[in-house]
Amino acid sequence: MAPISITSVLISESVDPRCRAILEENGIRVTEKQNMKKDELIAEIKNYDGLVVRSATKVTADVINAADNLKIIGRAGTGVDNVDVDAATKKGVIVMNTPSGNTISAAELTCSMVINLSRNVPQANISMKQGNWDRKKFMGAELLGKVLGIVGLGRIGKEVATRMQSFGMRTIGYDPITPPEVSATWGVEQMSLEQLWPQCDYITVHTPLLPSTVGLLNDESFAKCKKGVKVVNCARGGIIDEAALLRALESGQCGGAGLDVFVEEPPKDRSLVEHPNVISCPHLGASTKEAQARCGEDIALQMVDMVKGKQLVGAVNAQVLVSTFCKESQPLMKLGEAMGAVLRSCVASQKPISSVQITTQGDGMKSSTSYVTSSVLVGLLNQEGGSCHNLINVISLAKESGITITQSHCVADGAASGVCKVEIVAGGCSYAAGGAVQGGVPVLLKLNNSVYRQPVSLAGHLLLFKASANPQLLSSVAGALATKGVEIESFSAPADRTGDQWFSVRLSSPLTDLDALKPAVKEAAQLTI
Repeated sequence: MAPISITSVLISESVDPRCRAILEENGIRVTEKQNMKKDELIAEIKNYDGLVVRSATKVTADVINAADNLKIIGRAGTGVDNVDVDAATKKGVIVMNTPSGNTISAAELTCSMVINLSRNVPQANISMKQGNWDRKKFMGAELLGKVLGIVGLGRIGKEVATRMQSFGMRTIGYDPITPPEVSATWGVEQMSLEQLWPQCDYITVHTPLLPSTVGLLNDESFAKCKKGVKVVNCARGGIIDEAALLRALESGQCGGAGLDVFVEEPPKDRSLVEHPNVISCPHLGASTKEAQARCGEDIALQMVDMVKGKQLVGAVNAQVLVSTFCKESQPLMKLGEAMGAVLRSCVASQKPISSVQITTQGDGMKSSTSYVTSSVLVGLLNQEGGSCHNLINVISLAKESGITITQSHCVADGAASGVCKVEIVAGGCSYAAGGAVQGGVPVLLKLNNSVYRQPVSLAGHLLLFKASANPQLLSSVAGALATKGVEIESFSAPADRTGDQWFSVRLSSPLTDLDALKPAVKEAAQLTI
């Protein structure tokens, strides 16, 4: 994949000045325009390669589809709820966030919520300001010996656990990704949600907002909790069902809630905000000077590192691109794209591709199957000079086109170690190729049933033609090429000389008219790699 060039970036919200400074120090032009309406953003975004947002800018499909030059959307913060990631992926736009920038700030706010829920500090403060002195009304409870349930054991969940353990709390948790043996090293016993609900005195959620996490705490789960359980949500509005929470507060099943986030922000329905047992904040999880400085700096550095080819950090929809920053993987990616291009050249343009099967062989290829698959599809589906498919969107677009994609890895078979095989079906006909990397250079080993005596270097102007072997074949082809002013630089013949075989020729320049070869060959294709 070609290097990602970012020359201009739009910052649509208030981001720490270090963000702009870092980008400009690295030759990237920066424009800051805040509080734009949707139509204004759609009109403005056409002029930029990159967009930096926080949480207020809604980067919808309409915005993304209007941005013909956009290559990256960077969110200076955790999560990307305000970005249509699917639309960005289909457009081939990288979506990036700063996964660790506000970790400490969010964790500290969560801890303060738990502490304030236990001692009714905000309510007592308001009462004092109103001229009251009501000690009995604000009786609290110690945290020592209480059980804190942490749903979501990522960076923030971990930091919350270690801090609340210092108060003598027992920390239990649930996470479908973090291994139990890992969370055990920082003092969290993992269990199922069914086991967790009844044990908790306090529950805090730290998951992303996904279909599987919407309404995670609902009427049913509240019913399984201890009466008077207190809950905290400093993650994303909607993880706790707001209507169910209000019912639990009214019934006393929930003894209090600390809410920094809401389904609608700011919330028009004030029922929860005004409830006496609810502590609420206007989404302050990342609102510290340190977090904002860190997130602004991180997103700029991540963009610069990507442009310079150093590393790719924080990309939520372009994991395959991480491989492009590894020198060992680059020849394999070039191999995949070249093999896709070879097969594309052999298929008549009117024949639709219905299936693609990629098989890698050998230990050296074991971890490469996914990015080799994407590379093959880029080479296969991009028309000559076209760029609508890239490593980010190619699998999604291929599947949308009805192409069945199969990828597998198998143990090496002697000389077949480190080989990539690609088989496609187009217009009811099958085509196949096999290739490898030799001396750091991608080579073609096999095309359909033709196995080459010497591997064909996948570089330059290649002519592939199908013909029966005969002593006059090469001279006939060379003569036809000479009449068009094209010279042969190298020639590769298959080992089997019986029947129709595919031959390969590297040319000095592309042949303008393949019909010139008709008297000598049965089929012909050419490509430039």
